[in-house]
Amino acid sequence: MRLPLPTVLSLAVLLSAASLRAAAVEINLEYVARRAEERARKPFRSPKADLPDVLKQDQLDYDKYREIRFRRDRALWAGERLPFWVEFFHPGYLYQEPVRMNEFTLTHAQPIRFVQEFFNYGTTKLERKVPANTGYAGFRLLYELNKPDQMDELGAFLGASYFRLLGKGQRYGQSARGLAIDCGETDRPEEFPIFTDWWLGKPHKDDERIRLYAILDSVSCAGAFCFVIQPGETTIADVDAVIYLRNDAEILAADPSRKPLRTLGLAPLTSMFWFGENSERKFDDYRPEVHDSDGLLVRMDNGEVLWRPLNNASVMRHQSFGTKGVRGYGLLQRDRNFNNYQDIFNYYHLVPSVWIEPRGNWGEGDIHLLELSTVYEGLDNIVAFFDPRKKPAPLEPFRFGYTMFWTRETDRRLSENIVTGTRIGADGRDRAKREICIDFKGPKLDSFTEADPPQSIASCSPNGVIYENLVFRNPFDGSWRVVLKMQPKEGNTEPVDLRCTLQKSGEIVSETWTYLWSPP
Repeated sequence: MRLPLPTVLSLAVLLSAASLRAAAVEINLEYVARRAEERARKPFRSPKADLPDVLKQDQLDYDKYREIRFRRDRALWAGERLPFWVEFFHPGYLYQEPVRMNEFTLTHAQPIRFVQEFFNYGTTKLERKVPANTGYAGFRLLYELNKPDQMDELGAFLGASYFRLLGKGQRYGQSARGLAIDCGETDRPEEFPIFTDWWLGKPHKDDERIRLYAILDSVSCAGAFCFVIQPGETTIADVDAVIYLRNDAEILAADPSRKPLRTLGLAPLTSMFWFGENSERKFDDYRPEVHDSDGLLVRMDNGEVLWRPLNNASVMRHQSFGTKGVRGYGLLQRDRNFNNYQDIFNYYHLVPSVWIEPRGNWGEGDIHLLELSTVYEGLDNIVAFFDPRKKPAPLEPFRFGYTMFWTRETDRRLSENIVTGTRIGADGRDRAKREICIDFKGPKLDSFTEADPPQSIASCSPNGVIYENLVFRNPFDGSWRVVLKMQPKEGNTEPVDLRCTLQKSGEIVSETWTYLWSPP
């Protein structure tokens, strides 16, 4: 990304920063990593302590917070008509940790001070009550994503280490995070790291990418992140990070109840699955399906491709897939048919799938999938991440990088010969037994005929038995349907782990469908 001359920092920032001068410094990942390492040598200090009382949740509720709106004409870089603009979120309500913002060019950087005039406060009467050193809650990026001369929302970084991006024609769905620490562990609370400081790279007029740096901080660790975001039909983000674990003394000084770190979730994704075509747990709702993602896709180190449909069981489920070097994983929304959602307010058929592609070998580890039980769609109840088996020593720099694809697969394919549907119900002859229909479709499968069909290879864990396994050609769309009939063992209360793949002459010709069936 090209940056303008070092002296050309944003006029809006200069006017709002008054006494804050630009510093001669080169902002890069190593610069931010040094700052993060300094943090890691001290106990964690929450920025919540810096939040003014008038912005705390007991004084600023949801309705009042919604009245506070950023004035678009005050967006960073808008006055210079640069390709990317930045709008800031006001701190308060749920967003209790003020975030420090900076702007940088090739050789200079300067703080972006909190400015009340950037906001319309509605009827809240908060004008002049928020100190100038408060900081922001986060920011959104704007770009001409869908139409020329129309600045659309490209993404937002708001709350802890959460962020969301959009490609062309997409609507917000799942989120990503910087790190997930001890997510899904039952003997301790999850730790939520936060982005505390940002450096926003001022773009040149011809730039098609934007570069951002951030410090991530938490009780257990501190780290530095670099994001290079390229908008498009599929928006691509290259992420590089350096993490420093704190030593036990600093961790206990910040939180005496903290247990030793167990899982270090890299490149975590967070989504929502309430119910879908595979759901046996039904809800009283007019819509056929409600979800931001319908499955986890994993490309293993040996080339095997796993498809794990998501589910919303009555209890929390935590599953992991061991790998010696994962090639990629992601939470996908494969169902793109509006008729299967029938929601004219939430465009679930337009939300992005997010695919994570590691750069370099991440080594041995586990892909984790956490499914929390929920009774409504307002909870993000799905989490996926990679947990390395070998954790770094305290203060040892732990480096990793990956590329994110926010896509509807209109301009790329993440997998071929895929699972297109999973449907489950009772066996009509015995309600205690389950009938499972799995649909497969793809270019390799299209070449087979009813006279020479592929073979279904299916298995399940010892607490269940597959007593029927048949393959049929679907005459309506040309796909292949596997019909499995499974009987849980008597008295079983644990999930049954199932797998199925299509093969021809000993060659695997489809994704591997894998599923956890839970007793009611």
